[in-house]
Amino acid sequence: MTEEINLDKFNKSIEARQMTFDDIDEIIALQKICFPGMEPWERAHLESHLNLFPRGQMVIEYEEKIIGSCSSLIINFDEYDDKHTWNDITDSGYITNHNDNGHNLYGIEVMVHPDYRGMRVGQRLYEARREIAYELNLKSIIIGGRIPNYHQYQDELTPREYVNDVMKRKIKDPVLTFQFMNGFTLMRINPNYLKDDVKSSKYATLMEWNNPDFVAKSNLHFRTSYPVRICTVNYMMRKIDSFEEFANQIEYFVDVAYDAGSDFVVFPELLTTQLMSFDEKRNPAESIRQLTKYTEQYIEMFNDFAMRYNINIIGGSHFVEENDDIYNISYLFRRDGSIEKQYKIHVTPNERRWWGISPGKKVEVFDTDCGKIAIQICYDSEFPEMARIATEKGAKIIFTPFSTEDRQSYLRVKYCSMARAIENQIYTVTSGTCGNLPQTENMDIQYSASGIYTPSDFGFARDGIVGETGENDEMVMIGDVDLEVLRRGREDGTVRQLRDRRHDLYRVEYRRD
Repeated sequence: MTEEINLDKFNKSIEARQMTFDDIDEIIALQKICFPGMEPWERAHLESHLNLFPRGQMVIEYEEKIIGSCSSLIINFDEYDDKHTWNDITDSGYITNHNDNGHNLYGIEVMVHPDYRGMRVGQRLYEARREIAYELNLKSIIIGGRIPNYHQYQDELTPREYVNDVMKRKIKDPVLTFQFMNGFTLMRINPNYLKDDVKSSKYATLMEWNNPDFVAKSNLHFRTSYPVRICTVNYMMRKIDSFEEFANQIEYFVDVAYDAGSDFVVFPELLTTQLMSFDEKRNPAESIRQLTKYTEQYIEMFNDFAMRYNINIIGGSHFVEENDDIYNISYLFRRDGSIEKQYKIHVTPNERRWWGISPGKKVEVFDTDCGKIAIQICYDSEFPEMARIATEKGAKIIFTPFSTEDRQSYLRVKYCSMARAIENQIYTVTSGTCGNLPQTENMDIQYSASGIYTPSDFGFARDGIVGETGENDEMVMIGDVDLEVLRRGREDGTVRQLRDRRHDLYRVEYRRD
């Protein structure tokens, strides 16, 4: 009697899925196989893709091996020059111009392992892109397609004649023919599109597939304004007698920000050291350990204020004990009740000497209802790489809670925050402590002014300053920043620091933990 056939040994697995950071090395190796002689992705490119638009990065996995991949970003295509290049449309491969509010999915790469062609891998990738367009209600998919057989005909046919012959099926081009078969139509032909695409003689066909299910959200094609109102607090340190007194002072400023219709209220670094003013006198290291015992009260207080006042709060920073180490942590309290945190990464000599603070290890970027933001605590603002990493991960606003004891220290934070705004075409916000705590060792004197800073260009505030508080005055500064103006500045500003970086000469490499 014949035994039942065990089908398990015949099973195969092929799936389209979202790319992950663990796939990066395999994808780079695949690209070298698919496009020999062409410059492959660098790890920093693919990390940027995943940080900015993970949904748009897809792979085909067959039997636990990646045999195809594609990368995409969202743009408003009408904002780009008719003769744009691949570098123009991708910010030299980093897609920092990705626009969550755009109407068009732009495909910047498709590759299929040559040993697996014939398995409809390309078809699966194109279907995956169409699913993205349906899911995100995008108007169309646009691609800059290669014409890799054109080099065989360039002496006898112009690019337009070659494309026409492919459309009439007189010539078969492996890429262009496939795109026509998948419902894409020709928009135009761009010269000098991809500098190392010798087989296409650097030409590309701009192709478009229109989403039949697209529903226009508005008669306006572009957003005219995307204002975010910020209240930054220049906080006076003074002796208090209880946690309740501390909470009352904090609530006063939250209420002020709420009355002004603010989206964010920002408090300074080491805000909770004010609680040490009613603690019995100890040496600094002991005092910090004691301060960490307020962590849960601190979190509950700010989380309650964020929800009750319907405002996002940067809760200054607080010393937190984790696994017997002390960290300087700034928390984001969203108005929906969710909480995030950013560890201070660069610890000052003073923090090491007096308090034994341990450094954090990761640059975070947080989603909010007002776009992506980052928090960089005091000294971190003085390291340009920090802001560049956050910007490449999509941050549009960087908040810097700080605490400084003299004018020179305050000015370092201010000038560096202004520089970060210009270098990265972002907004930066500072919030500092003034006043004094005479009986609290290492927190006895403070010097600050708090402010909101912009890139220095015509579309922004004069002098690159939305506004500042007075020096050493307890007060708030409330101002609006416009994320749409920021986006336009990145596209067509007088200078475009993000686009004009020389990636061929240098880069910032972020080693993820």
